[in-house]
Amino acid sequence: MRWLLICALVLVCSRAAAQEDTLQTDRLHDEMLAADILKPDTVKKSHEIGIIRETIRGFDRLEDEYIEPNHYEFTVMAQITRTYENFILSSNGQSLRLAPDGQTKIGPYFGWRWFFFGYTFDIKNIGFSQNGLRKEFDISIYSSQVGVDLFYRRTGTDYKIRDAKLGDEIDNRIFEGLPFAGVNVGMTGVSAYYIFNHGRFSYPAAFAQSTCQKISCGSWLAGAGFTTNTLDMDYDELERALNERMGGGVELEVDSGLLFKDVRYNDFMLSGGYAYNWVFAKNWLFCASAQLAACYKTSYGKVADEKKGFDFGKFNIDGIGRFGLVYNNTRFYMGASFILRTNNYRTSRFTANNVFGSFNAYIGYNFVPKKKYRKKKV
Repeated sequence: MRWLLICALVLVCSRAAAQEDTLQTDRLHDEMLAADILKPDTVKKSHEIGIIRETIRGFDRLEDEYIEPNHYEFTVMAQITRTYENFILSSNGQSLRLAPDGQTKIGPYFGWRWFFFGYTFDIKNIGFSQNGLRKEFDISIYSSQVGVDLFYRRTGTDYKIRDAKLGDEIDNRIFEGLPFAGVNVGMTGVSAYYIFNHGRFSYPAAFAQSTCQKISCGSWLAGAGFTTNTLDMDYDELERALNERMGGGVELEVDSGLLFKDVRYNDFMLSGGYAYNWVFAKNWLFCASAQLAACYKTSYGKVADEKKGFDFGKFNIDGIGRFGLVYNNTRFYMGASFILRTNNYRTSRFTANNVFGSFNAYIGYNFVPKKKYRKKKV
């Protein structure tokens, strides 16, 4: 019996010692893990992640007294657009003003937080790739501080001469309404803007419908952008069409500055302006915005007589105006907007002024509430 008691005591002591060793091992492991967590590299990475997270959140930081944040993750919208375009060519006292017939387009749009994109179709010619049709594609990224617009547009071949000044000795009215399919204008580019008073003024409230302006407020804007532009002209077709309309065997002398084939140029711009949101009733908003852009245009096609290298003559002033009327109760919204842009180009031979605008009417619906706006189940 004594031996059994001695063996039992030894066994108990051994187990106690083993448990103590295990506890010491666990404590050592925990200390090593804590030390690893507190390593400079790990702390640095956590700090960097925190800075990135705060920076991203900062893009949507608002003052709730002035702006109601977006309550939803997604939105869908239907839009009808009526477009306007005016294209003027002039050289040595002669000028032509061309414009297509007004076009009505419809398009579905989809948005997720900052991203908003869609595609519009001519209701007479629905499709993505018809030849001769005007095409337009836009992607916009909006936040309270900054916005980015990527755009692609191509004019069609349905221009008509609306006004002509080709000489005092002829009746220029005979050219009005003359179809001319020999001109094509294209623009592809990106522009970005910064809103200085972004905590109190919401540009997206007027043109992205993602927030709601609660108190009237304005802000200065600053931006930058880059576009590639194409300007194609079939001068043989232009001369033929004009002389055919003249009739009577009389040949019209068109200034050589208007008889170019094609121009390709890049456009670098810096812009500045002001925008104001007027809240005239609950959930209602009217916005007016105007920006002027100083543009430096460099050609990469063959343009006769154009100066090479840096030249102040390559600077132009372009502009953009935006006007919007919106009703938005955070879940449902509707409204209208009018956007007008100018794009100017000149060489020693000719000047080209392109003015295009769009009137938009839309209706949309927001869905999938963000986490903090979801109703808690009782």
